[in-house]
Amino acid sequence: MVDLLPPWPQFGVFLGAVIVLGVTPGPGVFYILATSIAQGARSGLVSVLGIAAGTFVHVLLVVFGLTLLLASSAVFFQFVKYAGAAYLIALGVYLLIRRGVRQEARPAQSPRETWRVFMQAVMVNVLNPKVGIFFLAFFPQFVDPARGDPAVQFFLLGALLIGVILVTDTLFALAAGTVAGYLKAQGSRQRWPQMVAGLTYIGLGIFSATIDPPARE
Repeated sequence: MVDLLPPWPQFGVFLGAVIVLGVTPGPGVFYILATSIAQGARSGLVSVLGIAAGTFVHVLLVVFGLTLLLASSAVFFQFVKYAGAAYLIALGVYLLIRRGVRQEARPAQSPRETWRVFMQAVMVNVLNPKVGIFFLAFFPQFVDPARGDPAVQFFLLGALLIGVILVTDTLFALAAGTVAGYLKAQGSRQRWPQMVAGLTYIGLGIFSATIDPPARE
């Protein structure tokens, strides 16, 4: 299995690029930060897993060649883009209009609520067409058919990328959740975390709607 990975100099470049990608705030990181601020570190960690699962879906799409359809079809790209933007904006509006809940009266997060947070994160990432396009442009630089099945190489590189991003996203979620928890303790009735999260979701949705389809030669 190791033979399918790039040789060390090239593999080092891949790891370096993935680490930079992981520590550079992007839409996924901002979503995790917003969720951690609004709902606490636990929900933030659940959203980390959801973002990772959504990333895995994009890896599978690359492996099976479906991302090529996204890159080549302007109509399909626009549909996915606006669906994702509408979803984020709807989440943001929901948070802005939802009544605040006293922190001390808030019940423990139920399995149903945990699943909802997880699936929201999955959908946010799956409906971001730029993720699939990025993988389609990035991965082939480190895939060589001479080493074996390109699909398996794509899968291994994707798994490594997800592993690194899981670590960096977890650190972001814990940091944001810890800071928000401390500030909430100073005034449990304050709705600012909910407002910040809602505005962040809406901002991400507007940003997503401005993404241009990949240029054609």
